[in-house]
Amino acid sequence: MAQAAPLTERRYALPFVLVTSLFFLWSIGVNLNDVLIPHLKKAFDLTDFQSSFIQVAFFGGYFLAAFPAGRLMEKIGYKKGILLGLLICALGTLLFLPAASSRTYGFFLLALFVMSSGQSFLEVGANPYVTVLGPAESSERRLNLAQSFNAVGAALVPTLGAAFILSGIEYTPAQRAAMSSAQLQTYVASETNLVRVPYLAITGIFLFVAALIYFAHLPEVQESGSGVTEKASAKITGDVLAYPHLVKGVVAQFFYVGAQVGVGSFAIRFAKQVMPQTLNAMSAWGTNFVAGQHGALDFLAHVMPTTPEKMAAVFLVAHQTGFMIGRFAGSWMMKSIPAPRLLATFGCGALVCVLAGIGLSGLASVLAIVLVGFFNSIMFPTIFALSIKNLGALTKRGSSLLVMSIIGGALIPAAMGRISDMSNIRVALVMPLICYVYVIYFALRGYKPITTLPIPRPVAAAEAK
Repeated sequence: MAQAAPLTERRYALPFVLVTSLFFLWSIGVNLNDVLIPHLKKAFDLTDFQSSFIQVAFFGGYFLAAFPAGRLMEKIGYKKGILLGLLICALGTLLFLPAASSRTYGFFLLALFVMSSGQSFLEVGANPYVTVLGPAESSERRLNLAQSFNAVGAALVPTLGAAFILSGIEYTPAQRAAMSSAQLQTYVASETNLVRVPYLAITGIFLFVAALIYFAHLPEVQESGSGVTEKASAKITGDVLAYPHLVKGVVAQFFYVGAQVGVGSFAIRFAKQVMPQTLNAMSAWGTNFVAGQHGALDFLAHVMPTTPEKMAAVFLVAHQTGFMIGRFAGSWMMKSIPAPRLLATFGCGALVCVLAGIGLSGLASVLAIVLVGFFNSIMFPTIFALSIKNLGALTKRGSSLLVMSIIGGALIPAAMGRISDMSNIRVALVMPLICYVYVIYFALRGYKPITTLPIPRPVAAAEAK
């Protein structure tokens, strides 16, 4: 049996490790939204559709910033582009402080839009950069491994977010209606202020990583031998769209991200609607356990689920933990299983789990949705790597289009929210079903490239001269 290509080369080991850290970092913004949605929904008394605007604002920033990010990185390089992205991210998270003071839902959406615009720069730069930091034959495995650390954040962030952002204090519509204006404003203020400390800490993390990147040496990508001259740069977008496998990959990424975000965004509410009595019993046990500690372990009040809201968030954490496990497992399995075949298998697994979530009841239904996280795991990096194969000098533009396709994370959850308001959450899960069908098609046939061009290789500045 032929030996698998090495993951990377020794000269690229440090850049690979440093850029991989970015994958963990941008998972914070994406996955904290799954906690922020039920939190702001409760604070501002939003419908499911209105609360989905959080994902619209967030992924709208990804969509609008992606193409300018790709064009800018062609001029200033990956390192400066990544630094700019980190600074924009820090500005967005810092805006959460005045947003909390204003107690205005629209201000929170603006902060999310700015932060996600910065993360778009990081995605456009880091994803293709990782694919060329080693042999082309192991590009999918390399990107899956780097994205595994994004999954670590996906598992960790909801746990911390649920502990420090979700207060567990909820009022029924009748109770809110009975409140005076001053009482209602006090409640909204107490809920919105809970985001201050977490997002201030995230701002510090973005700035710290920016300092590390600034002082590090990252080899630039020498895009040569692709057959695309500088005179043809004006036509480069059209050239990118001439690659059928890339176009199909953009569509697949749109559907996948929409399905992933939609399922994650609805996980807490799905658990609360499907098994409310079970959650009440479980949260009562948690409350009694914490009370029995007599103050000896005060931190349990933060990390121990003691309300139905926080108990429902445990299932979101389990969903994201499965996502993390799947990323590492998928990267290992790609040593012996071709990436397209593994993608098709995981797509079928996700499809079956969503069907089970719709058709089953109670705890079994919720656990099926939890298991979707495992099968989602390898989809984004695998679709990304397969889509930009053989693009040569067009890699940055292709990467921009793939990041723009993340807008699916805004549109599909919004459609699910509308369906949920009109019917129920179970019916809304039909949308992810449609998404996974297309992902399976891409894995079976759509990924196959027709036109081939050499992939750009990273070279140090000295080598490029």
